[in-house]
This record gives sequence, C-alpha cells and structure tokens, in this order.
Amino acid sequence: MSRYLFFFLILFSQSVFAAGLKDFQGWSHELSEFIGQGKCAVVMIWAHDCPICNEEVQAYDLFHHDHADTDAEVLGISVDGGGREEEARAFLERHDPGFTNWIAGPGEVSRMLTELSGRPLMGTPTFLLFDRSGKIRAFQVGKLDPQIIEDFIVRQQGDAAPE
Repeated sequence: MSRYLFFFLILFSQSVFAAGLKDFQGWSHELSEFIGQGKCAVVMIWAHDCPICNEEVQAYDLFHHDHADTDAEVLGISVDGGGREEEARAFLERHDPGFTNWIAGPGEVSRMLTELSGRPLMGTPTFLLFDRSGKIRAFQVGKLDPQIIEDFIVRQQGDAAPE
C-alpha cells in the first residue's frame, strides 16, 4: 500500500509543478519544456502592475536577444492569470519582449515556486536561474542586474571546460 501512496505523491507533485502554466493562446505548458535543455534558463515572474517588472523587462529582452542562440534563454511568467489576463496582454504589447511568456494565477505560481525552491511567491519580479542541466541555482525577489546572470554563465562555461 505504501508503494501506491509513493506513486500518487510523485504524480501529485509533478502535476503541481506543471499546474496552470499557459501561453497567451491558452495552451498548457510545463516548465520542463524550458529548463534543462542544454542552456541556462532565466525565469522572470512578473505582474502587469509591478513597477520594477516594467523597468526590468527591457533589460531581460536584451539579455535574451544576446544569449538565446548560444547559452541562455529567458521565460516570463505572469501572475496575472485568473482575471487579469487583459492587463497582462497590455503589458506584453507595451514592452514587446522577444522571449516567451506564459501566464498562471498567483496561487499556481506560488505552489510551483515552493516546489522548486522551498519558498512561496513573495513578490514580483521574482527570478529563478537554472543551470544547463535544469538544476535551480538561484532565487531572487526584486531587481536583478543581468550582469550577475552573465557572470554565472561564464562560470558555467568554465565548469564545462575539460581539465
């Protein structure tokens, strides 16, 4: 009987990890589509009315543009699901980021963050940084200078060099 409970818990935790993430056309997605794909991954969790998110999005658009073909990508996740989808769409139209953006409700994003990092959603923006293998390496609430991520990528490349 404990074997069945263990299997249920694994299935339950995987569904929580993926629960609620959708693109702006309504298609469901899982974070595993984005992380662990041989590049570093930056997840920017944002809200349409977050002043820092409105400031930071352009810097991360440039970061994505500079790295997407080689060593890192950015994924935006809006917490405006569940009633504020139009405001989130307006944010995207206003800023026109070149990176992929998904949307979920704040509860779903908080559960995902808790599963990934042990911390719930505490505010926006929240940044998650994953290494090339998909392992979470950093969690930051608030402003995050893209240069810090650039430095991380350089260290990751050094770690991959043969000795």
